Amino acid sequence: MLLSMTGYGRVAHSFGEKSINVEIRSLNSKFTDIRLKMPQNYKEKESDLRRILAERVERGKIDLALDITSHQGDDGYALNQALFRKYYRELSKLSQELNIPNGDMLQALLRLPNVVSSAADMIDEEEWAAVLEAINMAIDSFDKFRSAEGAAMEADMRLRVTNIMQYLSELDPHEEERVVRLRQRMHQNLEEYLGKDKVDENRFEQEILFYLEKIDITEEKVRLEQHCKYFLEEMNKPYAAKGRKLSFITQEMGREINTMGAKAYSSEIQRLVVGMKDELEKIKEQVANSV
Repeated sequence: MLLSMTGYGRVAHSFGEKSINVEIRSLNSKFTDIRLKMPQNYKEKESDLRRILAERVERGKIDLALDITSHQGDDGYALNQALFRKYYRELSKLSQELNIPNGDMLQALLRLPNVVSSAADMIDEEEWAAVLEAINMAIDSFDKFRSAEGAAMEADMRLRVTNIMQYLSELDPHEEERVVRLRQRMHQNLEEYLGKDKVDENRFEQEILFYLEKIDITEEKVRLEQHCKYFLEEMNKPYAAKGRKLSFITQEMGREINTMGAKAYSSEIQRLVVGMKDELEKIKEQVANSV
């Protein structure tokens, strides 16, 4: 099972005379980046919400929006009349003393800190329990979305790895042809440069063996096949958070493919290597979007 790092979940939950709306969305990120939007009186619960999201949602840029509205329309807010009067008296006194026009003092007073405040600063425990229930329901919906995306990503990556292994299996006949062509070309060049009678065949064979060892890609092929199998084995494991590990494996796959390309000395082998690179880049794109 693989999870996509992008996801969305939304839940509307009723509690008494209030509606609790929770929306969770996430985007790609190397680390866990949690951003919360919630009513002011819920700020004291921020650490609890961050802990819940970090445990259940894991990696990604995560946005949670919590909105609580009253069916009666008051939304739990009230005017602090005593503070409003105090601000008014002080501002009026300064206005007269400094000969400054009052202007629209009402709007200015309403924007001052704590003039409009929550009617209930303490969160009711039953309401908090309802909020937690709504958040967990939203996370469940969010996980379903990510699981569906992850299943499509997993199927695509399996296909890409299979394609790389297919390209790998097509290398052998071109390797044999490459050796024959290299031998013929080097022998022909020596004959043209030194003359046919002056070519030391024993020394020539030694040089050919040395050269072929330098361009041999047997080890790279074996390691790449092992990395591909390891990638598929990790995909089959039951845990979900495997994106980082798969990313490390793709890096190793890339090293072997690049080395084979550097040692190719064959247009057909280069063509197969380019095909492997193309498939690997598509795998990397998918891995970058997985948890």
